[in-house]
Amino acid sequence: MPAQPADARAVVRAAARWLALLESGGASPADLERLAQWRASSSQHENAWQQAQLLRQRFADLPGELAMATLDRPQPSRRALLKQALGVAALVPTAWLLGRQLPLEAWRADVHTAVGERRQLTLSDGTRLQLNTDSAVNIDLAARRITLVRGEVAVDVPTAVSLALQVPYGQVTLSGAEVCVRLFDESCRVSVAAGRATVQPGRGAATTLQAGQQASLRATGLGPVKPVDELLLGWREGVLRLDDRPLVDLLLELRRYRPGLLRWAPELAQLKVTGTFRLDDTDRVLALLAASLPVEVHARTRYWVTLAPREKRA
Repeated sequence: MPAQPADARAVVRAAARWLALLESGGASPADLERLAQWRASSSQHENAWQQAQLLRQRFADLPGELAMATLDRPQPSRRALLKQALGVAALVPTAWLLGRQLPLEAWRADVHTAVGERRQLTLSDGTRLQLNTDSAVNIDLAARRITLVRGEVAVDVPTAVSLALQVPYGQVTLSGAEVCVRLFDESCRVSVAAGRATVQPGRGAATTLQAGQQASLRATGLGPVKPVDELLLGWREGVLRLDDRPLVDLLLELRRYRPGLLRWAPELAQLKVTGTFRLDDTDRVLALLAASLPVEVHARTRYWVTLAPREKRA
């Protein structure tokens, strides 16, 4: 197993320590401010923190007496609380957290992209691949198979070629067709942009999707077939296109392409937006939103941006 970069491991361990401090209950306001500064100082810090939060949620069901066995002692000191919490953190496999922040399968994949990066390539049989932001695939042309390890991929297969796209929940087979497949935690979305594709769940019958159709694939089967949402396919041309859509639809997609944290006030979610927004300059997209909508962009750093309602001036 290849060694992970020392600086990346240090970031992951720092995130684990911050999590342990918060879990200890002994974090002071100054600690919270330092955590905010640490998260905002780089995209790597913020990504590590988000993965630590996912870890916290995954182990939320541990028995209370195991997870916090020593925290019921009367009036422990802040130092003791921190020490105890770090001990509890050690119960969680360090490799799991490292794997979430630095997923070995993604890093070792044949092709992968970073956050905000998109990549295109053409295989020897004429099949064209496009990887979206933060994505990874393995390619096995001898077996006529591509495996989506992480993120999202568009696969355009020539008519004379048949290819299987493998995902954790099943398989998509296509020939003379183009599909986009995006992985989520417990499912993936299969969208057919051209031609048709056969979707075979891990359990259940196969279904053929036609051009303009999409469905959610889970291990238990395929969900309802719906029309393709064009907003979700524009990334192939490097854009997000919206026609009178809620602003939240744009922001949810936009933050996939930005390192760090992008947040917005809840009251902005249903503002309507129309336009074509380029993904290669997300800062410009935010500036355009501020110029065309009653929105203000507050950037503490490049990696910590919040959208708020524009203040009315007399």
